Amino acid sequence: MGHKIFVSYKYADDSVYNLKYNSNSTVRDYVDEFEAKLDETDDIYKGESDGEDLSQLSEDVIWEKLKDRIYDSSLTIVFISPNMKVSGETDKRQWIPWEISYSLKEVSRRNKKGDSITSKTNAMIAVVLPNINNSYSYYLEEKSCCTSKCIMHHTNKLFDILRKNKFNYKNPNINECDNKDTIWHGKCSYIKAVKWCDFIQNIDKYVDEAYERQKDILNYNIYKEVE
Repeated sequence: MGHKIFVSYKYADDSVYNLKYNSNSTVRDYVDEFEAKLDETDDIYKGESDGEDLSQLSEDVIWEKLKDRIYDSSLTIVFISPNMKVSGETDKRQWIPWEISYSLKEVSRRNKKGDSITSKTNAMIAVVLPNINNSYSYYLEEKSCCTSKCIMHHTNKLFDILRKNKFNYKNPNINECDNKDTIWHGKCSYIKAVKWCDFIQNIDKYVDEAYERQKDILNYNIYKEVE
């Protein structure tokens, strides 16, 4: 049985690497490629389609449509892009934080029989897209930590609700280097971040890992509100 997948992303962010020759790609192009991969599986895409125009609808109507899709999904994938956040706007005035919040909440609704059905907190993945120079270092920066290699996550680039669900495992395996940097090993984040180039080559692996974290959710400090 396939998974029902919702994708949260900044549609028009064009600060990403061009997927096609001689074109100016946006995040939507990455969503299209991901959708094409899903067409080869039993998984179901629950997000906005490329040809679907929501621009003439009120925010309340759009939000109701999105809530229906998120409620009927079990996995939310957040595409991180360099300009996913609108400068000068609070998190509450942007779509992605609300989509993450609703994905993390357990929501009760009544079915046609009048029975109350409560959704689970969705499994979650953060997919980091490459910038225009085909680099991921704006968020995932390779560094030398202690005596080995490590990856620094620039969580200050994220919406607060996304940042708070990073490095939120309750009993982490951590140590400090001489420079006082905290190094995490093993389990770290409920919303694990993965590079696009790795994710698109092995979607099933990262989806399965997300559902394993969902099963283990009580061992994470989950933040569900937009502040």
